[in-house]
Amino acid sequence: MNTVLTPSQVPLPPASGAWQEGDPPGRRRWYEREKPLALEAGGELPGVRLAFETWGRLAPDRSNAVLVLHALTGDSHVAGPAEPGHPTPGWWDGIIGPGRALDTDRWFVVAPNVLGGCQGSTGPSSPGPSGRRWGGDFPFLTQRDQVAAEAGLADALGIDRWALVVGGSMGGMRALEWAVSHPERTDALLLLATTAAASAEQIAWAGIQLRAIRSDPHWHGGHYHDTGRGPHAGLGLARRIAHVTYRSEPELQVRFGRSPQGTEDPHNGGRYQVESYLDHHAAKLAGRFDAGSYVTLCEAMNSHDIGRGRGGVRAALRRVTARTLVAGVGSDRLYPPSQQAELAAGIPTADHLRLIESPYGHDGFLIEVEQVAALVGELVRGVPPPSAPEPGRHHPLS
Repeated sequence: MNTVLTPSQVPLPPASGAWQEGDPPGRRRWYEREKPLALEAGGELPGVRLAFETWGRLAPDRSNAVLVLHALTGDSHVAGPAEPGHPTPGWWDGIIGPGRALDTDRWFVVAPNVLGGCQGSTGPSSPGPSGRRWGGDFPFLTQRDQVAAEAGLADALGIDRWALVVGGSMGGMRALEWAVSHPERTDALLLLATTAAASAEQIAWAGIQLRAIRSDPHWHGGHYHDTGRGPHAGLGLARRIAHVTYRSEPELQVRFGRSPQGTEDPHNGGRYQVESYLDHHAAKLAGRFDAGSYVTLCEAMNSHDIGRGRGGVRAALRRVTARTLVAGVGSDRLYPPSQQAELAAGIPTADHLRLIESPYGHDGFLIEVEQVAALVGELVRGVPPPSAPEPGRHHPLS
């Protein structure tokens, strides 16, 4: 006999999809900052902790370290299968590993979960100084604050200079900030589908998503983590809006067109396939992410301006000394190639703008693994191999 649950009987997801103490750690390790982190907008953040993952071994001269920085809803799990502690496979699994573009027999790859995130790093779902979760009291962060925390991780690992820093979208913002704030620590740089400063349209799209989350009756000013119910409707709406901007109109048309979802009738309350697709991604995010982190990271992205306090964008870009490749996605309507063209023209060490050919829009930098791998290969090809890792040697944090 089949049991049909009424809506009130359907189990609700947890208030947050954040990683919590007591959950399986997976491949994560942690760096804990000894001192509070001074914040660009004022004040400081105590108790900073970054979750990170590594692949490969650090060479004795520490010359083979590569920093990989994730996008908005990414995390430290860049490579590897879904497993306890990691609900999804690595988001760039085809890039990292033996024989791949970032060959782990040669390179020591480090991927932190961004400060303000929710997969093991300090963020709104983390305990604050009082022992209760930060929630809505979590301070405003900028990309520079996040890079300052990552610089502390590099120090703890004994890495004075990255052989390569790579990031796309929000990760590209931080990669650029690394090269401008710490040119002496960045040897090579790969910027993918990113910008020198958030544009009015990007701020507008993010602002709508922030409004959706904050309008959810279960938001409670950000203090929802211990209420038993999170702002899932608002987070889901934000994800639906974002996902449309991440893809291209031609791809959505070819993939879904006007087809209904299964036997549903759109003329009688049913959905189109494209609506079901967005519903799926909204529900998936609610199970693995935190609404407070989404707000914190969107605000940090909106604050991104590499020229702030540095005499403008052009002056800031001239600080970059790293060998640089800049690539955009030809069909990207959220971070159009004109923004990457500005980067390529303004960075003295940059090659000409490269275009990733893809029908997938902004998400092309995540999907077109072979093209991204070729760009990584251009930067690492010809670099002298580091000294051989010492047998049994691991990085200092464990």
